[in-house]
Amino acid sequence: MAQDQAPVRRAKNPKGSGSRLRQEIIDAAGELLSELSGGKGLTVRGLARGVGVAPSAIYQHFRDLDDVVQAVVDDDYRRLAAAMRAAAAAVPEDDPVGRVRVLLHAYCDFAMANPSHYRLLFEHRRLTPDDVGLYPGGPLAEVIDDVVDAFARCAEAGSPLVAPPDRAGVMVFVAVHGRVSLFHATRRAKRPEDVHAFVDETVGVFLGLAR
Repeated sequence: MAQDQAPVRRAKNPKGSGSRLRQEIIDAAGELLSELSGGKGLTVRGLARGVGVAPSAIYQHFRDLDDVVQAVVDDDYRRLAAAMRAAAAAVPEDDPVGRVRVLLHAYCDFAMANPSHYRLLFEHRRLTPDDVGLYPGGPLAEVIDDVVDAFARCAEAGSPLVAPPDRAGVMVFVAVHGRVSLFHATRRAKRPEDVHAFVDETVGVFLGLAR
């Protein structure tokens, strides 16, 4: 969806459905940001053209473009967290190690399938008063909390963690994040299964399962 395409007329939403238009703006911005590989190059006119509305309609829902990009980031965090939780929920509760693995696999799958959006998650993150201590606050903290909680369940089930759940979860998350970054940075053949294998090996090390 190039920003210089002719505008597409958009059917008006029924009165009182402004939240629908707001989401359409976020969705369109997400598509444009994927094509632009980041926030640079995004314009209000281009975004309005993609949605099929006048530029003034954008400002009815957002202060500026930075606010739009932040909304895309927040939306991506919600989608990422939902994908991770859905993956973990599909694994039986009596298999906590399996839940840790699929939780992190889902994280990697989102990151590998959405490189531009994944980059935005970390480059355009709103700092909060909670950004102190072991790791940042906000939606990123919720994602890491899910990983920490999964490790805590392993500890409760008797897995011999090599570090307390809060430290193990954060360290594994950092390692997995670094592996995904290498996946995007390398010019070699990109094999998602190699990333999954790294996740499983790293989880095994921290759960005392490695031999």
